[in-house]
Amino acid sequence: MGTGRKKKKKKNKIILFTIEIVVLVALLVGLFIYSWMGKVDNSSGEDIRQEDPAMNIELDSETAEVLQGYTNIALFGIDNRESGKYESGNSDCIMIASINNDTKKVKLISVYRDTFLNVKDDTYGKINSAYSKGNGAKGAIAALNKNLNLDIVDYVVVDFGALVDAVDLLGGVELTLTDQEVQIMNDNYIDEINSVTNHNSSKLSGGGVHTVDGVQALAYCRIRYTAGNDFKRTERQRTVLTKMIEKAKGSGITTIGSMINSMIGEVSTSFSSADMLKLASDVMDYELADTHGWPFELCTGNYGTKGDLVVPTDLETNVKELHEYLFDEKNNVSTTVSGISDYIVNYTGCTASSATRLDNPLTGNDNTSTADTEYNMQEDGVE
Repeated sequence: MGTGRKKKKKKNKIILFTIEIVVLVALLVGLFIYSWMGKVDNSSGEDIRQEDPAMNIELDSETAEVLQGYTNIALFGIDNRESGKYESGNSDCIMIASINNDTKKVKLISVYRDTFLNVKDDTYGKINSAYSKGNGAKGAIAALNKNLNLDIVDYVVVDFGALVDAVDLLGGVELTLTDQEVQIMNDNYIDEINSVTNHNSSKLSGGGVHTVDGVQALAYCRIRYTAGNDFKRTERQRTVLTKMIEKAKGSGITTIGSMINSMIGEVSTSFSSADMLKLASDVMDYELADTHGWPFELCTGNYGTKGDLVVPTDLETNVKELHEYLFDEKNNVSTTVSGISDYIVNYTGCTASSATRLDNPLTGNDNTSTADTEYNMQEDGVE
């Protein structure tokens, strides 16, 4: 894609990037109240595996037993600017929330949007396309389960406006910003987000500690033109989520209720009222234990029609490590995962020994500079 075409695309887009900030605390405290009133799209409240045979999950008995101790939720931010439309668009923001049912500790994983995986049937591509190719959240969850050997059945989907509303209702969140980040927010994002959301947020002056409003927080979450590129951007998104959870837990139920009321038209979920009530009963006991990006070991490159890809090196290794990180168990992977892993190695030539980016929370290995420099993510919203 030429430079001129890129500029034209960017100029004509509104906001094709939807951040993966889903306000977990708000969901667990108050969403069930409004679902009873028919205001939230939760038409898929039953076990979605019963609705679609493609959702059948291939787990060995030991892995299935381990996962019974956790509630795993898929969180999607979709590339869609029509409020209330949740069946189409790429899920350019993908997060998995894993809740330990005994300890109430929550771990969050950001799945890099350009990760090369099996997105549907025999089709391979960027994982963010699984949402559109699979006709919504169910298809995207099916892809996550298939590639990552998981048992996810529940999801939350948000429009981009959810973050702006939630942060404003919390009274802002405190972030430590660099001069470079402030300049990029001011020059590239704040005016655009103001225009789309009908806000009038001001620009910031210089780096340092700032209490940012919703527009400014979204601008911060969208930054990718610094060292670390999209990898650093997902880290910023998890930072904002952490700050929001901390502040929400210190807020009163009235504030939480106002957040949910404002976000009603921007949320779709599989949770039934009973599910939400069960989760909400323990919400103040939840602790955000850790957040990280996945794959942990990877290489990057341009692969012709597939575009710029993040390639797990290799998938089987990364899935085993993901399970150890989330569930403290070295689970076996399915034969399906092994087959997908072999296909990815054969297609890309990237093996476990050829990783150019190491960011493994299990070992503390951190060698991120090479891949971060070489990786040039395509324009937001472009598969």
